[in-house]
Amino acid sequence: MTENQQAEIEWRDGAVPVSTRFADPYYSRQDGLAETRHVFVAGNGLPDRFRPGFHIAELGFGTGLNMLAALKAWIASATPGRLRFTSFEAFPMAARDMAQALAAFPELTDQARPLLAAWSEGRTRIETDHLDARIVLGDARESLSEWHGRADAWFLDGFAPARNPELWQPDLLQEVALHTAPRSTCATYTAAGLVRRALADAGFTVERRPGFGRKRHMTVGRLP
Repeated sequence: MTENQQAEIEWRDGAVPVSTRFADPYYSRQDGLAETRHVFVAGNGLPDRFRPGFHIAELGFGTGLNMLAALKAWIASATPGRLRFTSFEAFPMAARDMAQALAAFPELTDQARPLLAAWSEGRTRIETDHLDARIVLGDARESLSEWHGRADAWFLDGFAPARNPELWQPDLLQEVALHTAPRSTCATYTAAGLVRRALADAGFTVERRPGFGRKRHMTVGRLP
């Protein structure tokens, strides 16, 4: 990870990391873990859909909070084997910033430890008894088309569409659909019309649901 690729962070209230590049927080000031569980875990029908070999993919790795929340749910579900997780991130967070961000969620300490150890050594592959994860660095508009996997659930967690339009372009969301297994799902915190239309055009059946906290709505999608 070279310095000019790293995320540029400032801290709001000393606790919430905010991207200075996109002027947007990485997670809710209200409760980042509760937001992740509402939007991405429950939004994809998890943990009820877990099965051996289940594969989650993500746009926007950020602090790693979404992965750790999913992993916590996986372990609690006692599903055999390892959760597979692939995330695409253009601006990786520095290890010290990631550690500070995740320190806000002490119930994830055990799950965070292997991630932080790998990240501090510059490794983007994390393998434990319960997790097989890979973080793909670089522009997802280029790297996703080169990926050969297909996800059972997608976490679409780029910064707000108005601030980070690159991660919400119709061509990229079409690639998301192409890398989604049949009868599988996606979820995102945004209910922006351009995102819902792009997901529908890509083949997802799109539904607007109640959002987390002050957000009135969020979006979920399912492929036939």
